[in-house]
Amino acid sequence: MKTVEMTEPLWERLLALRAGGPALDVTPTATLYAPIAAAPGSFVLAQVGQSLDGRVATPSGDAMDISGPDGLAHLHRCRALVEAVIVGVNTVKADNPRLSVRLVKGPSPVRVVIDCNGQLDGNEGLFHDGGAPVIIVESTSVRARHLPNAEILRLAPGENGIETGAIVNALTARGLRRILVEGGARTIARFISEEQLDRLHVAISPLIIGAGPNGLNLPPVARLSDALRPDAEIFSLGSDVLFDCALSASARQGE
Repeated sequence: MKTVEMTEPLWERLLALRAGGPALDVTPTATLYAPIAAAPGSFVLAQVGQSLDGRVATPSGDAMDISGPDGLAHLHRCRALVEAVIVGVNTVKADNPRLSVRLVKGPSPVRVVIDCNGQLDGNEGLFHDGGAPVIIVESTSVRARHLPNAEILRLAPGENGIETGAIVNALTARGLRRILVEGGARTIARFISEEQLDRLHVAISPLIIGAGPNGLNLPPVARLSDALRPDAEIFSLGSDVLFDCALSASARQGE
């Protein structure tokens, strides 16, 4: 297991790498974050913070403090190194997230909400908090509408709704090449199933909840031989343990 040891000079170099700065020396911490900061083209990362028994909330929906302080710092580092962060509409309705960078130095990413059926009404906090720009992704089958302080990105649905590849392509065309998919479980599962993820970060906190929603809402397999077995490196964040999983061919090759 590798240990993440973040220092202020290293973080400054990672932020510089994000802006096209020089490559970093190979260290365990650099091998975790440099692929995000230095991605030459479209790069999609998903992050899940969960308990030892794979839960992301209690049955009543309490999701506060699932991740420890170091797990939360890692999440905010990932936000600072990407250009856009994606969540599904249920995450916004349940958690009212700000999706900003507060625990580390760095820029907050553009906030993207997948709201295929037009469920948001414009009263949600991210429309009024004065934070990073907001893009709402909705289906062209929904009646056109206006939401305050937000761009509406209308995409044609496929057989199973808006395809995640279409979302990635539309964001990349806007210059948002590095993307973090942060939740919820069904949204991340769609990106995995449709093979749109380069890497998956699963941060596990030493917490046992017993019941509640899973971190990854993927369809079950009949046999373990059918299970997805990504190449993974394991990092100690301090309060949490992180599995850094390579899903795309380029990520597996370290490109």
